[in-house]
Amino acid sequence: MTDTATTPAALPGWRHTYSGKVRDLYVPDGGATDVDVVLVVASDRISAYDHVLPTTIDDKGAVLTALSLWWFEELGPIVANHVVSLDVPDQVAGRAMVCRRLQMYPVECVARGYLTGSGLLEYRETGEVCGVPLPAGLVDGSRLPEPIFTPATKAAVGEHDENVSFEVIAAQVGEDVATRLRDTTLAVYAHAERVAADRGVILADTKLEFGTDPVTGDLVLGDEVLTPDSSRYWPADQWQPGRAQPSFDKQFVRDWLSAPESGWDRASDTPPPPLPADLVARTRARYVEAYERITGLTFGA
Repeated sequence: MTDTATTPAALPGWRHTYSGKVRDLYVPDGGATDVDVVLVVASDRISAYDHVLPTTIDDKGAVLTALSLWWFEELGPIVANHVVSLDVPDQVAGRAMVCRRLQMYPVECVARGYLTGSGLLEYRETGEVCGVPLPAGLVDGSRLPEPIFTPATKAAVGEHDENVSFEVIAAQVGEDVATRLRDTTLAVYAHAERVAADRGVILADTKLEFGTDPVTGDLVLGDEVLTPDSSRYWPADQWQPGRAQPSFDKQFVRDWLSAPESGWDRASDTPPPPLPADLVARTRARYVEAYERITGLTFGA
């Protein structure tokens, strides 16, 4: 754990080009601008409420990478992914992947099987989520009659993604592409929900990102997939609609930041405070537990 967000490392053979909330991107350090691979490094940074926090979570990047790799292989029959190689510099071994450089769609592809989060807020106001009408009487944690596609436009770091309708996405990328994004997102969710359920875990919702291979034009799954950073996982034996659900993610962090004890006012322009050590340990444990329950593997073994 550190009290300063990590600075992207200098890596032999690679040149840093971009940092997101959690991931750092590098291209081959040969001076060329037209390259077909990118090194994706998952840091131990953690974000909440659209802020990158000043404290890191030990092993988080390794857990996210290991779980993404497991899911990429599991989803192979449904959609291709961007992973090319795990031949990465020693400094980032275990938390980095060499990936195909894709032409990414400017869409957060979200599938929801349960009602919570921003979807719940929209439902309470309109009875819909992203233009999809839902039955009356649903509560926090309700299972939906069927999974729904609820896309969002991508926002810059520090800004909010905006939930939008399928029609807005179709106008942006074309109806054929929007349909492929929707159908593939729902197929991924349906398979992953079944896998998680077999392990006693509910996959409430998930966010995916897709691009096209610039050579073949194929639709390719990029970024991370089905990690606790991009998905809501709940223990099935504790599911109780009508309340916030226990989760295998950074909910500990969100709850602490929202509590008076953190001393942070979300409405202010001040950055979030450092996280206490016990909170960091509990959050790390939840990420590791999610990996081990879903994969059946021991983290670090």
